[in-house]
Amino acid sequence: MNKSYGFVGLGELGGKLASNLAKSGFPVRVHDLDPTRAAVPIENGAIWAETPAEAAEGADGFISCLPSPAASNAVMTGKNGALDAMKPGSTWLEMSTTEMAEIKRLGALAADRKVETLECPVTGGVHKAAIGEITVFVGGKAKVLADHRPALSAMCGPLFHLGGLGTASVLKVITNMLTFVDLVAAGEVLSLAAKAGLDLKQCYSAIRASSGNSVEFETYVPRVLEGSYDSGFTMALTLKDIGFVTALGRDLGVPLKLSTLVEQHFVEAKARYGAGAWAPEVVRLMEETTGMALRAEIDPEDEPAARP
Repeated sequence: MNKSYGFVGLGELGGKLASNLAKSGFPVRVHDLDPTRAAVPIENGAIWAETPAEAAEGADGFISCLPSPAASNAVMTGKNGALDAMKPGSTWLEMSTTEMAEIKRLGALAADRKVETLECPVTGGVHKAAIGEITVFVGGKAKVLADHRPALSAMCGPLFHLGGLGTASVLKVITNMLTFVDLVAAGEVLSLAAKAGLDLKQCYSAIRASSGNSVEFETYVPRVLEGSYDSGFTMALTLKDIGFVTALGRDLGVPLKLSTLVEQHFVEAKARYGAGAWAPEVVRLMEETTGMALRAEIDPEDEPAARP
Protein backbone atom coordinates (compact mmCIF):
# COMPACT_ATOMS: atom_id res chain seq x y z
CA MET A 1 0.00 0.00 0.00
CA ASN A 2 1.35 3.46 -0.92
CA LYS A 3 2.27 5.79 1.92
CA SER A 4 0.23 8.96 2.31
CA TYR A 5 1.71 12.46 2.15
CA GLY A 6 0.98 16.06 2.92
CA PHE A 7 2.56 18.57 0.55
CA VAL A 8 2.94 22.31 1.12
CA GLY A 9 4.46 24.72 -1.42
CA LEU A 10 2.93 24.50 -4.91
CA GLY A 11 5.03 27.02 -6.81
CA GLU A 12 6.81 26.54 -10.14
CA LEU A 13 8.64 23.50 -8.76
CA GLY A 14 6.48 22.18 -5.95
CA GLY A 15 3.30 22.06 -7.99
CA LYS A 16 4.94 19.73 -10.48
CA LEU A 17 6.41 17.49 -7.79
CA ALA A 18 3.06 17.21 -6.01
CA SER A 19 1.32 16.43 -9.30
CA ASN A 20 3.82 13.66 -10.07
CA LEU A 21 3.25 12.15 -6.64
CA ALA A 22 -0.53 12.22 -6.97
CA LYS A 23 -0.45 10.88 -10.54
CA SER A 24 1.56 7.92 -9.29
CA GLY A 25 -1.25 6.87 -6.99
CA PHE A 26 -0.01 8.19 -3.65
CA PRO A 27 -2.68 9.74 -1.40
CA VAL A 28 -1.67 13.43 -1.24
CA ARG A 29 -3.15 16.39 0.61
CA VAL A 30 -1.85 19.74 -0.64
CA HIS A 31 -1.75 23.30 0.66
CA ASP A 32 -0.39 26.65 -0.50
CA LEU A 33 -0.88 30.28 0.45
CA ASP A 34 -2.33 30.70 -3.04
CA PRO A 35 -5.16 28.13 -3.40
CA THR A 36 -5.22 28.51 -7.20
CA ARG A 37 -1.84 26.77 -7.37
CA ALA A 38 -3.50 23.55 -6.21
CA ALA A 39 -5.59 23.21 -9.36
CA VAL A 40 -3.21 20.94 -11.31
CA PRO A 41 -2.27 18.66 -8.38
CA ILE A 42 -5.98 18.29 -7.58
CA GLU A 43 -6.71 17.42 -11.23
CA ASN A 44 -4.14 14.64 -10.80
CA GLY A 45 -5.77 13.22 -7.67
CA ALA A 46 -4.56 15.36 -4.76
CA ILE A 47 -6.94 16.69 -2.09
CA TRP A 48 -6.93 20.27 -0.78
CA ALA A 49 -6.03 20.94 2.86
CA GLU A 50 -6.87 24.23 4.57
CA THR A 51 -3.66 24.42 6.60
CA PRO A 52 -0.23 22.77 6.81
CA ALA A 53 -1.45 20.99 9.94
CA GLU A 54 -4.41 19.54 8.07
CA ALA A 55 -2.12 18.39 5.25
CA ALA A 56 0.22 16.69 7.74
CA GLU A 57 -2.30 15.10 10.10
CA GLY A 58 -2.20 11.31 9.92
CA ALA A 59 0.15 11.27 6.92
CA ASP A 60 3.17 8.98 6.68
CA GLY A 61 5.22 11.85 5.32
CA PHE A 62 5.00 15.61 5.07
CA ILE A 63 6.74 17.34 2.15
CA SER A 64 7.67 21.02 2.03
CA CYS A 65 8.93 22.83 -1.08
CA LEU A 66 9.23 26.47 -0.10
CA PRO A 67 11.13 29.62 -1.11
CA SER A 68 13.16 30.24 2.05
CA PRO A 69 14.20 28.79 5.42
CA ALA A 70 11.89 31.31 7.09
CA ALA A 71 8.94 29.94 5.11
CA SER A 72 9.84 26.36 6.07
CA ASN A 73 10.13 27.34 9.72
CA ALA A 74 6.69 28.98 9.62
CA VAL A 75 5.08 25.98 7.91
CA MET A 76 6.64 23.52 10.34
CA THR A 77 6.43 25.39 13.66
CA GLY A 78 4.07 28.36 13.19
CA LYS A 79 0.34 28.64 13.78
CA ASN A 80 -1.41 25.59 12.30
CA GLY A 81 2.07 24.26 11.58
CA ALA A 82 2.73 20.75 10.38
CA LEU A 83 5.09 19.51 13.08
CA ASP A 84 2.59 19.43 15.93
CA ALA A 85 0.13 17.58 13.70
CA MET A 86 2.52 14.88 12.51
CA LYS A 87 2.16 11.42 14.01
CA PRO A 88 5.10 9.74 15.76
CA GLY A 89 7.09 7.64 13.31
CA SER A 90 6.22 9.82 10.32
CA THR A 91 8.81 11.74 8.28
CA TRP A 92 9.32 15.33 7.22
CA LEU A 93 10.80 15.54 3.72
CA GLU A 94 12.28 19.01 3.17
CA MET A 95 12.61 19.63 -0.57
CA SER A 96 13.35 23.34 -0.24
CA THR A 97 16.81 24.81 -0.67
CA THR A 98 17.97 25.62 2.84
CA GLU A 99 21.01 26.01 5.10
CA MET A 100 22.84 23.15 6.78
CA ALA A 101 22.44 24.66 10.27
CA GLU A 102 18.73 25.30 9.75
CA ILE A 103 17.85 21.80 8.57
CA LYS A 104 19.72 20.40 11.54
CA ARG A 105 17.89 22.74 13.92
CA LEU A 106 14.45 21.86 12.61
CA GLY A 107 15.42 18.19 12.35
CA ALA A 108 16.23 18.21 16.07
CA LEU A 109 12.80 19.72 16.85
CA ALA A 110 11.20 16.99 14.75
CA ALA A 111 13.19 14.28 16.54
CA ASP A 112 11.90 15.57 19.88
CA ARG A 113 8.42 14.74 18.58
CA LYS A 114 9.57 11.33 17.30
CA VAL A 115 9.37 12.54 13.69
CA GLU A 116 12.18 11.62 11.27
CA THR A 117 13.69 14.11 8.79
CA LEU A 118 15.03 13.76 5.26
CA GLU A 119 16.41 16.73 3.35
CA CYS A 120 15.65 16.22 -0.33
CA PRO A 121 16.53 19.33 -2.38
CA VAL A 122 16.16 18.93 -6.12
CA THR A 123 18.21 20.27 -9.02
CA GLY A 124 18.07 20.27 -12.79
CA GLY A 125 15.36 22.76 -13.71
CA VAL A 126 11.59 23.07 -13.62
CA HIS A 127 11.31 21.38 -17.03
CA LYS A 128 12.90 18.25 -15.56
CA ALA A 129 10.47 18.32 -12.62
CA ALA A 130 7.54 18.41 -15.03
CA ILE A 131 8.51 15.05 -16.50
CA GLY A 132 9.69 13.45 -13.26
CA GLU A 133 13.38 13.51 -14.20
CA ILE A 134 14.73 16.15 -11.83
CA THR A 135 17.69 15.06 -9.70
CA VAL A 136 17.25 14.79 -5.93
CA PHE A 137 19.97 14.99 -3.28
CA VAL A 138 19.16 13.27 0.01
CA GLY A 139 20.59 13.71 3.48
CA GLY A 140 19.39 11.59 6.39
CA LYS A 141 19.17 8.02 7.63
CA ALA A 142 19.40 5.27 5.02
CA LYS A 143 16.50 3.35 6.59
CA VAL A 144 14.24 6.40 6.45
CA LEU A 145 15.20 6.99 2.83
CA ALA A 146 14.34 3.39 2.01
CA ASP A 147 10.86 3.93 3.45
CA HIS A 148 10.21 6.96 1.24
CA ARG A 149 12.24 6.10 -1.85
CA PRO A 150 9.10 5.05 -3.80
CA ALA A 151 7.59 8.51 -3.30
CA LEU A 152 10.83 10.27 -4.22
CA SER A 153 11.14 8.08 -7.31
CA ALA A 154 7.59 9.03 -8.30
CA MET A 155 8.48 12.72 -8.16
CA CYS A 156 12.09 12.71 -9.33
CA GLY A 157 14.73 10.96 -11.41
CA PRO A 158 18.32 10.34 -10.31
CA LEU A 159 18.73 10.12 -6.52
CA PHE A 160 21.96 10.61 -4.58
CA HIS A 161 22.15 9.77 -0.88
CA LEU A 162 24.99 11.97 0.35
CA GLY A 163 25.10 11.09 4.04
CA GLY A 164 23.65 12.57 7.20
CA LEU A 165 21.38 15.55 7.65
CA GLY A 166 22.96 18.71 6.22
CA THR A 167 25.01 17.10 3.46
CA ALA A 168 22.36 17.51 0.76
CA SER A 169 21.82 21.18 1.59
CA VAL A 170 25.51 21.89 1.14
CA LEU A 171 25.73 20.20 -2.25
CA LYS A 172 22.49 21.82 -3.44
CA VAL A 173 23.75 25.37 -2.90
CA ILE A 174 27.08 24.39 -4.50
CA THR A 175 25.31 23.21 -7.66
CA ASN A 176 23.16 26.34 -7.69
CA MET A 177 26.30 28.48 -7.50
CA LEU A 178 27.69 26.75 -10.58
CA THR A 179 24.44 27.62 -12.37
CA PHE A 180 24.79 31.29 -11.52
CA VAL A 181 28.43 31.38 -12.64
CA ASP A 182 27.38 29.81 -15.95
CA LEU A 183 24.69 32.44 -16.50
CA VAL A 184 27.11 35.33 -16.06
CA ALA A 185 29.64 33.61 -18.32
CA ALA A 186 26.97 32.96 -20.97
CA GLY A 187 26.24 36.67 -21.18
CA GLU A 188 29.91 37.43 -21.77
CA VAL A 189 30.61 34.74 -24.38
CA LEU A 190 27.40 35.37 -26.34
CA SER A 191 28.19 39.10 -26.44
CA LEU A 192 31.67 38.28 -27.70
CA ALA A 193 30.24 36.02 -30.40
CA ALA A 194 27.70 38.64 -31.48
CA LYS A 195 30.32 41.40 -31.60
CA ALA A 196 32.46 39.16 -33.80
CA GLY A 197 29.56 38.80 -36.22
CA LEU A 198 28.71 35.16 -35.52
CA ASP A 199 25.19 33.79 -35.93
CA LEU A 200 23.86 33.19 -32.41
CA LYS A 201 21.56 30.38 -33.49
CA GLN A 202 24.51 28.50 -34.92
CA CYS A 203 26.58 29.36 -31.86
CA TYR A 204 23.95 27.85 -29.59
CA SER A 205 23.93 24.57 -31.51
CA ALA A 206 27.72 24.46 -31.82
CA ILE A 207 28.38 25.19 -28.14
CA ARG A 208 25.84 22.56 -27.13
CA ALA A 209 27.92 20.03 -29.09
CA SER A 210 31.21 21.24 -27.62
CA SER A 211 33.21 21.02 -24.43
CA GLY A 212 31.75 24.41 -23.43
CA ASN A 213 28.26 23.00 -22.98
CA SER A 214 26.39 22.80 -19.67
CA VAL A 215 22.87 22.09 -18.51
CA GLU A 216 22.43 25.79 -17.83
CA PHE A 217 23.59 26.75 -21.32
CA GLU A 218 21.22 24.24 -22.90
CA THR A 219 18.14 25.26 -20.96
CA TYR A 220 18.54 28.95 -20.09
CA VAL A 221 20.26 30.43 -23.14
CA PRO A 222 17.18 29.83 -25.37
CA ARG A 223 15.17 31.92 -22.91
CA VAL A 224 17.73 34.70 -23.25
CA LEU A 225 17.81 34.49 -27.04
CA GLU A 226 14.02 34.68 -27.30
CA GLY A 227 14.00 37.69 -24.96
CA SER A 228 11.73 36.22 -22.26
CA TYR A 229 14.51 35.21 -19.83
CA ASP A 230 11.86 33.02 -18.17
CA SER A 231 13.63 30.33 -16.13
CA GLY A 232 10.96 30.03 -13.44
CA PHE A 233 13.57 31.15 -10.89
CA THR A 234 13.66 34.74 -9.70
CA MET A 235 16.47 37.15 -8.92
CA ALA A 236 15.44 37.18 -5.24
CA LEU A 237 15.73 33.40 -4.99
CA THR A 238 19.07 33.54 -6.78
CA LEU A 239 20.54 35.99 -4.29
CA LYS A 240 19.15 33.96 -1.39
CA ASP A 241 20.99 30.88 -2.64
CA ILE A 242 24.21 32.77 -3.37
CA GLY A 243 24.03 34.10 0.17
CA PHE A 244 23.93 30.54 1.48
CA VAL A 245 27.11 29.77 -0.46
CA THR A 246 29.08 32.82 0.59
CA ALA A 247 28.03 32.35 4.23
CA LEU A 248 29.16 28.73 4.06
CA GLY A 249 32.50 29.85 2.66
CA ARG A 250 32.98 32.24 5.56
CA ASP A 251 31.98 29.60 8.11
CA LEU A 252 34.35 27.00 6.66
CA GLY A 253 37.20 29.38 5.91
CA VAL A 254 37.10 28.76 2.14
CA PRO A 255 37.84 31.85 -0.02
CA LEU A 256 35.14 32.23 -2.67
CA LYS A 257 36.47 35.05 -4.84
CA LEU A 258 34.59 34.11 -8.02
CA SER A 259 31.32 33.45 -6.17
CA THR A 260 31.53 36.85 -4.51
CA LEU A 261 32.12 38.54 -7.88
CA VAL A 262 29.18 36.71 -9.44
CA GLU A 263 27.03 37.73 -6.47
CA GLN A 264 27.68 41.39 -7.29
CA HIS A 265 26.46 40.86 -10.86
CA PHE A 266 23.15 39.61 -9.49
CA VAL A 267 22.96 42.37 -6.89
CA GLU A 268 23.24 44.89 -9.73
CA ALA A 269 20.70 43.00 -11.87
CA LYS A 270 18.20 42.92 -9.00
CA ALA A 271 18.66 46.67 -8.44
CA ARG A 272 17.96 47.36 -12.13
CA TYR A 273 15.23 44.85 -12.94
CA GLY A 274 13.63 44.00 -9.59
CA ALA A 275 13.49 41.06 -7.20
CA GLY A 276 10.90 39.30 -9.36
CA ALA A 277 13.01 39.39 -12.51
CA TRP A 278 14.16 36.02 -13.81
CA ALA A 279 17.70 34.89 -12.98
CA PRO A 280 18.87 34.86 -16.65
CA GLU A 281 18.13 38.59 -16.80
CA VAL A 282 21.61 39.01 -15.38
CA VAL A 283 22.61 38.71 -19.06
CA ARG A 284 20.76 41.99 -19.72
CA LEU A 285 23.58 43.77 -17.90
CA MET A 286 25.95 42.74 -20.67
CA GLU A 287 23.38 43.51 -23.38
CA GLU A 288 22.98 47.05 -22.06
CA THR A 289 26.74 47.51 -21.66
CA THR A 290 27.48 46.46 -25.25
CA GLY A 291 24.33 47.95 -26.77
CA MET A 292 23.48 44.61 -28.39
CA ALA A 293 20.34 42.58 -27.79
CA LEU A 294 21.28 38.89 -27.89
CA ARG A 295 18.46 37.46 -29.98
CA ALA A 296 18.03 34.39 -32.17
CA GLU A 297 15.25 31.98 -33.00
CA ILE A 298 16.01 28.51 -31.66
CA ASP A 299 14.15 25.58 -33.21
CA PRO A 300 12.00 23.93 -30.50
CA GLU A 301 13.30 20.50 -31.42
CA ASP A 302 16.82 21.68 -30.64
CA GLU A 303 15.96 22.38 -27.01
CA PRO A 304 16.41 19.66 -24.38
CA ALA A 305 13.22 20.78 -22.63
CA ALA A 306 11.27 19.93 -25.77
CA ARG A 307 12.57 16.38 -25.98
CA PRO A 308 10.56 13.59 -24.29
